[in-house]
Amino acid sequence: MLHRGVVAAVFAYVLWGLLPVFWKSLAAVVPYEILCHRMVWSLLFTIGLIMVMGRLRSLHEAFSNLKNVAVFLPAASLLGVNWLLYIWAVNNGHVIEASLGYFINPLITVLFGMFFLKERLRAGQLAALLVALCGVVYLTVWYGQFPWVALSLACTFALYGLLHKKTSVPALEGLSLETMVLFVPALVVLIYKEKAGTGSFGHVDAELTLLLIATGVVTSLPLLFFGYAAQNIPLSLLGLLQYIAPSINLVLGILLYGEPFPFVRMFGFLLIWIALLLYVGEGMVQRARQKEALRH
Repeated sequence: MLHRGVVAAVFAYVLWGLLPVFWKSLAAVVPYEILCHRMVWSLLFTIGLIMVMGRLRSLHEAFSNLKNVAVFLPAASLLGVNWLLYIWAVNNGHVIEASLGYFINPLITVLFGMFFLKERLRAGQLAALLVALCGVVYLTVWYGQFPWVALSLACTFALYGLLHKKTSVPALEGLSLETMVLFVPALVVLIYKEKAGTGSFGHVDAELTLLLIATGVVTSLPLLFFGYAAQNIPLSLLGLLQYIAPSINLVLGILLYGEPFPFVRMFGFLLIWIALLLYVGEGMVQRARQKEALRH
C-alpha cells in the first residue's frame, strides 16, 4: 500500500506541476471564463465519480451538516480566488512566481498555525520563517519587485487549508461541495457571456471547446490521487513530495516559456529554498527524536 501511495502522490504532484501547459493552451480564453468552466465541469465530473463510486450517501451527509456548509462557503471563495490568480499568472508570464508561491506555502501554513491555532513554533521553524522573510524582502528591495502573486497564492491556499482543518469531509466530497457553492454564479456568468455573444464555449475551434470541458478532469483527477496517497503514506513523506509540483512549474517557466531568471532573482529563491531545507530538516530531526523517546 505504501508503494501505491507514493506512486499516487507522485502522479498527483506531477499533474499539478504540468498544469501551466494546460492553462497556456487556453490562453485565448479570459481567465475568469476559464475559472467558471473549471467550476461547472469540476462539479459535473466529481458528482459523476461519486455516483460511480457509490458515495452519494457520503455527499448527502456532508451537505446536510451545517458546520460543513459554514466551512465550505468561505473555502470555496478562497479556492476560486486561488484558481483565478494561478490561471492569470500562468497566462501572463508569471509561471516562475507562481511556483514560488507554492514553495512558500508550507511556511505560510506554519505561520498561520501560530496566529490562528495558537501553535507554538520550534526554534528551527522560526529560523526557517525568518530566512524566508529575508528572501521576500530581498526580492522586493534588491530585485525591485514585490512577489505579490507568490504571496497571494501562498496565503489563499494556506487559509484554504486552515479552514479544512475544521472538517473531516473526504477530498472528493469536499471538492463537490466547494464547486456546488460557486456553480450557480459560474453558470450565470457563462450563460450571460453566451447571450452577449462573447462566450468561448462552442464558438471557438473544437479542440479549445474540449479543453474547456477537460478543466473538470484536470482539476479532479490529481485530487483523487492525492486523497488516496494521503490515506496510505505518512504525512511527512507526502509533505516532502509536495515540492515536485512547484519544481516542475519552475523548470517550465525557465526552459519552456523563457521567463527571465537572472542571478539577482535566483538569489531570492535560494534564500527561500534554504528556508524550506531548514523547515524540512527540522521536522525530520523532531520526528526522529519523538520515535527515539517512544522506544524508551
